[in-house]
Parts: sequence; structure tokens; C-alpha cells
Amino acid sequence: MLYRDLELDAFQTKAIQALGAGRSVLVSAPTGTGKTVVADWIVDQALSSGRRVVYTAPVKALSNQKFRDYIRLHGAEKVGLVTGDLVIRRDAPCLVMTTEILRNMLLSGENLDDLAAVVLDEIHFLDDRERGTTWEEVLIYLPQHVLIVGLSATLANLQEFSAWLEFVRNQPVEVVVETKRAVPLTFHLFSERTGLVTADDYDARFRKDGGRTFADTRGNRKGRSRGRDRGGSSRRTSHLDVFRALEDENLLPYLYFVFSRRDTEVHARALAQWLNRTLLTPEESDRLDAWLRRAAAEIGPALDSDVRSLYSKGIAFHHAGLHVSLKALVEQLYEAKLVKVLYCTSTFALGINMPARTVVFDGLKKFDGRTMSPLPTRGFMQKAGRAGRRGMDQEGHVVVRMDFEEYGELRPMLDTYRRGAYEPVRSSFNLSWNSVVNLLHRHPPDRIREILDKSFLAWHLARKAEEQRRVADEVGGKSAARLAARASRAGSRCWDEFDRKVVWLQRVGYLDDELSFNAGARVLQHIQIAEIPMTELVLSGVLEGLSPARLFGVLCALTNELPRHAERNFRLRSEDRALVSQVAQVLGHQAVREGNELAATETTWDPDLLQLGRAWAEGTKLEEVLLMIRSETDISGDLITGFRRAKDLVGQLVEVYRQGGHPDLADTLRELVRTVSRDEVEVVD
Repeated sequence: MLYRDLELDAFQTKAIQALGAGRSVLVSAPTGTGKTVVADWIVDQALSSGRRVVYTAPVKALSNQKFRDYIRLHGAEKVGLVTGDLVIRRDAPCLVMTTEILRNMLLSGENLDDLAAVVLDEIHFLDDRERGTTWEEVLIYLPQHVLIVGLSATLANLQEFSAWLEFVRNQPVEVVVETKRAVPLTFHLFSERTGLVTADDYDARFRKDGGRTFADTRGNRKGRSRGRDRGGSSRRTSHLDVFRALEDENLLPYLYFVFSRRDTEVHARALAQWLNRTLLTPEESDRLDAWLRRAAAEIGPALDSDVRSLYSKGIAFHHAGLHVSLKALVEQLYEAKLVKVLYCTSTFALGINMPARTVVFDGLKKFDGRTMSPLPTRGFMQKAGRAGRRGMDQEGHVVVRMDFEEYGELRPMLDTYRRGAYEPVRSSFNLSWNSVVNLLHRHPPDRIREILDKSFLAWHLARKAEEQRRVADEVGGKSAARLAARASRAGSRCWDEFDRKVVWLQRVGYLDDELSFNAGARVLQHIQIAEIPMTELVLSGVLEGLSPARLFGVLCALTNELPRHAERNFRLRSEDRALVSQVAQVLGHQAVREGNELAATETTWDPDLLQLGRAWAEGTKLEEVLLMIRSETDISGDLITGFRRAKDLVGQLVEVYRQGGHPDLADTLRELVRTVSRDEVEVVD
């Protein structure tokens, strides 16, 4: 089958034929095999038939890339982007958006009669602890006529997941599986003592003699010593050692994954300082210079001489805290093959179609908030899958930087990764307070229970309950009663948790005994960020009478935190100290504590952000706001994201006060949205 002059692979053809027959599809295929061709086809079909289509992604980088791709394919007038950062052509027939935005559209009751299909890229995000509920809600709330295109490289329990999806959608779902990569991967280990060794060769020698053949390795690389120093001590393997080896083997360009934002910047600058030449050809350097001249006017001071010097050598870094315009520029330069070495964190691995010849891991353990834990297989392969450029490379190379002594610990992890022992997708279903009150607003209890019973969690528990009942029937006696009781509790767990939240809302006075909305529920109906803390602040009256700039500062402090390594370079204004105390007192209320506990959330409150947000709302430029902070890394992206999130919360408050009969205050807040939506935070309509 041909599509856009490309001969499709068998799995792509199968998926497209199923969609053409009106069936939803679930596509599981390794990274780099062309899953998104299926999504591109359904977008083509929807637009050619005059209907709408939505493409959702879990991260903004992927959303931005698909937005650019679809503009090239279909023209700007047909493609829009709706994320927490940007709103561009909201009424376009093809909308690229985050999954949360689509969930909000569904909860608000937006008319979707002309929506043909929804693409859920990285659909395995359904088990994400913080955001996974959103994926389930979308799949449950979408009208039955909408086709689903689910894409993933890492679905271990595919049959279980597809069976649930058929149950939710009440229609057959075509499961399409491809296990073969378009470009095979070769795994390597690298240390300064052993050099670059394939994982198979290393393991064979390790099993044969415990690695003693490597223990005495001394070799030279083009005359440079590679072993112990003259003092006899063994030094740690560095990323510079990796660069020398990969350049010698002609394995550039490469992605170098580290697990610290600081290290992406430190490593990139260290390589640039060590390298007394550029990695770009003269023609590439000319293209880069022209690109940077065009970008300078738009990006401004963030594109400083230090960053330009890195880029001029073909080196860059990318992490979530980076200035948003620089992140986009790095992605574009990488797509244009003008970045040869990119130091990056995990955010660069999620779905972005930016392969490299080689992917390097600085290690296999990551801090999970409590301890250093091995990367899950899904996380490892998501990154490793970037290796190998289809049509350009015969194989992709995956390199793990290690020290010789570490192999004994790394060996079982590497074996797990190479076997592809992916973790199964499990439900993280946990309705937000906003979802609870909106379900109550839109549906009677029977319909709500029907919706909740469609969650992946409820479906899984129901299957488990059926098994327990079967066992109970077989064993009989007192054991049977206990098993039956356990099965009954499991089968109603989702409804019970919803009911507990409703009872709590009644107890604190947000709802009355008849489930009618009191002031608390009416506020909560519009609040989706810091739900209970924000509602309590509105009800307390603390926000009333604040200047718009001070209000924005409070919202910034509720929605963001400075990174651990950042320190303020200012003192709180005296008039804001009392405000900080008032807000903290409200956030300490029992209702806030209980609401967080029931929803498994925590209150964010960083008073330093109050001053930074206030400065932004008063017109201070970003580079001046950044001077108020001492930080080891670029945190401008963090600040911009925080300002945008606070701006979204202002927009939610507009609806609270408009619906609450305070039009003047709603107008003031609308003006505040316009005030803070400038420069880097600007929303393009």
C-alpha cells in the first residue's frame, strides 16, 4: 500500500485499513518504526472529509513538533495548537493539544459532533501517577462515534489493555503489533579502561574470566593514554572520553542522556571548551549563522554569546527548565542536523521524532524523589529507541557510560532492558475534585456510576472480583464468604472513592444534603489547578482587595516552586509579608489538609514566587526577574511555565467571579491575563 509516495510496512497498512473500515486501532511498535504514519493518515482523511481531528500528546515538545509537521503538510489555516502555553487557531479543523485540554473540552460539554478521530500518542501515559487519570477520562467521555488511534512503543499487557478499550468504546478495537525495528540496535558499554565494547562481547568475557581481560587493558588511542595515570589510580570515565571514542568510530550525531538539568549545561560547556574546533561543515556553519541571525530578534538576550558559541561548534543542551524559545530553537536546529552532540534530560525522549546515530546513557539510575532507582525498561527503551536514523543508518548504537567496576551491578539491569521486559500498564485512576463536581453537575448518579465503572481500574478490579467469586464457589465454607466479601469491595472501589469525596464535599459545606451546589462547589467547578487550596482562598476573602499584580504573585506561589538549587536574591516587600502569613494560614486549614489527603495531592506554596510573579505582572522583563535569583542552571523555562500556569489560574478565576455575579472583578482579571500575556508568556490567538 502506498501513502504519500511511501510503500507502507505491513503493520501500517493493517492499521490504516482498520481505520478505513471504521474501527479504532491500538498500535504497538518500537520507536522509529513509523507509528505516526497511521496518525497522519487519519488526519488526512478527516480533513479531506470536512471533519475535525485532534492529536494529543503528553509533552509540549511533541505537541509543538506535530504542530509544525501538520502545518507543512496541510497549511497553517487548517492546523491549530492548544496547550497550557499557547493557543493558536483554536477553531482550526486539526487541533494539536495536550490530553488535559481535551479532557476539559469534554467536561465542559463542547459540541464534538463533527469530530472524526482522536490520536492518543504515548497512550501508555495512562499509568502516569500524576496525569494518567486524564487519559482514562478522555477515553470514557469521548462520544462513541469518535475513532481512537492509540500509539505506543511500550505496551506490555497489550491484550488486557485492548480488551478494556473495547469495553469502554463499545466497539471492536484493532490491535496492531510490530516487534521488529526498522533500524536494529547494537548495545555497547564504554569505560576509559575498556574502550567501546559491544555488550555481547563484554558479557562473554565477563562470564569467561570475570572481566580480567579488561582489568589489564592499557591500549592507546592515537597515541593518547587510556589507562591508569602515572600514580596508578584509576580515574572515572567522563563524557569527554565518550566523545573521543564515538568521534573516532564515526558514531556522531549522538544524544547524551543525563538525569540532572545542571549536568546538561555543565557537560555541554565542558565539551565546547575542550573542543578547539567545530563539528559542523562550512556549509552547515553558514546555515547555522543564518538561522541564529533570524532567531536573535525573536529570542533576545536568552540567545547570548555563550549559547551561540556552543551552537557554533554543533553542541547544545536541552532540559525542561530551559528558556522556552531556546528549547524550540534547539529542537529545530537538531531537526536541521546542525546539532551533532546534544546533552539532554528525559523530556527529549518522549515521542519526538528526532533520531540520532547513537544514544548514550550517563548512567542507569535516576533519583525518583526518594532514592536512586534503576531506570524502568520503558524509560530506558524510550531513550534508546532514538538511536538509528531510518534510511541513513544500518544500525543504531546504544552506549552506556560506566566505570569498569560497575558492570557487576549493571549486568542484570542491561539484561532486563535488552529482553524488552516492559512493565505492564496499570491504572492510576483518581478523579480530581473538579471532575467530581462537574460529573455531579452534568449527570445523575446512575450515569456517573456507569462512567466510573468504565475506568481501567474498575474494569481490572471487576475481572479480579470475578476470579475471586469463582474461587469462592469452588472452595466453599467460611473461606468463600471472605472471598465473596473481598470481591464485592473490589468491584465497587471506584464508586466508593467517588462517594467518599462527595460525602466530604457535603461535610465541608461545598454541597448540601441534596447535592445542590453551595459556594464551594460553584467555585470548584471552574478550578483545575490547586483545587481545594484555591477554592479555600476564594472563600476566605483573602484575595479580595489585592492589586492585580499581588494577586498574580499569590497564584504564582501556589502553582510553582523554585528548583532546589536556586536561591532568591531579594527580600520580600514588607507589605507582602503579612499577605504571605494570611495565605499560609488558609492553606493550613483542616479542609485543605483533608482535601489533599483524599485526592493524594500536596499544596504548593513558595512565597519567593510571590515576589517574582508580582514583578512580572508589574512589567519587569524576564532578564531582570532572573537577576532576582541565583541558580546553577537556566531556570527561565521554569519561570515562564510557572507564569503561564498562574495565568491559566487567573483565567479560571475569571469564570468563578463572572458566574458568581462579580462582573467588575471578572473584567479586572481579564485585563490581568492580557497584562501578563506578553513577551515569553504571550498567548497567540
